[in-house]
Amino acid sequence: MPPVDRRNPIRAASSESTCSLLEFAREFPDDESCLVWLWRERFAPDGEHAHCSRCDAERVFKRYVTAQKRPCWFCQTCGHRIHPMAGTIFERSSTSLQLWFYAMYLMASTRCGISAKQLERELGVHYKTAWRMFNKIRNKLMTQEGAEPLAGSVEADETFVGGKPRESYRREVARRGWNMQTAYWDRKAIVFGAVQRGGKLRAEVIPDSRARTLDVKVREFVMPESILYTDDFQAYRQIGRKGYVHRRINHSARVYVMGDVHTQTIEGFFGLFKNGVRGVYHSVSQKWLQGYVNEYVWRYNRRDDQRSMFHELLGEAVSRAS
Repeated sequence: MPPVDRRNPIRAASSESTCSLLEFAREFPDDESCLVWLWRERFAPDGEHAHCSRCDAERVFKRYVTAQKRPCWFCQTCGHRIHPMAGTIFERSSTSLQLWFYAMYLMASTRCGISAKQLERELGVHYKTAWRMFNKIRNKLMTQEGAEPLAGSVEADETFVGGKPRESYRREVARRGWNMQTAYWDRKAIVFGAVQRGGKLRAEVIPDSRARTLDVKVREFVMPESILYTDDFQAYRQIGRKGYVHRRINHSARVYVMGDVHTQTIEGFFGLFKNGVRGVYHSVSQKWLQGYVNEYVWRYNRRDDQRSMFHELLGEAVSRAS
């Protein structure tokens, strides 16, 4: 049996986990503990004193049992109410708050994603409920909003996402006399990504892989005067004239690494993303693809953080509350 850390008897000393299942259960054993955590994080760090907007002063707040289902705290001076879940993804949801927290724990703990169908089995909720929860967590909290441009040594590349065309589409292509290879690639979605070596990553679904589209994304994602590494795709030829130090690796000649010139980092992320999609979701529609890309980027950018991804996600739920 592995040695146990005496400061944290739930987790072995050799474990790389930052928040185990038993630690989650100990911190949030029921809905009440989740609600109190929201109240303290958003309004009252000491659990009692909060700013009253009606009094415009720091007041004592108490919670009383009322007929309404929405939990709230009352100002002891003027009676003003504060609802901890107002403006969050938990507002107007009949689903248990603990189940919401557990769903966030599952999404933050896995490295390759988890499907809504699996969440349905884990939580014992309807599939539509599980899908709605995942959709809100993924598209409201796991976003790339406010991401800073990358600098230093940056790798950039694009990839095609999508499976093989259906047989019915193949027959239609043959009947119309279209070029099969062109028609095949036109059906796929395209994701452009850039990663700073040893740093953050940004990725976004783009409409096409033409030079003008890639040029706009490179200038949006990467700071000028950075060293930019790409493959030999012809759409990247003019980047060196845009204020970047451009280094290219000749993939056409089956050369993938030449000293420090390579795109292995960004390709590694694309491989992780595609394997996750194939293994967990099997396929993703282009309509929701950006949300799945954001989820994988969100986890990738926090892979080395000391704080657990689950608590980072809880922090996003609080900071993004309106």
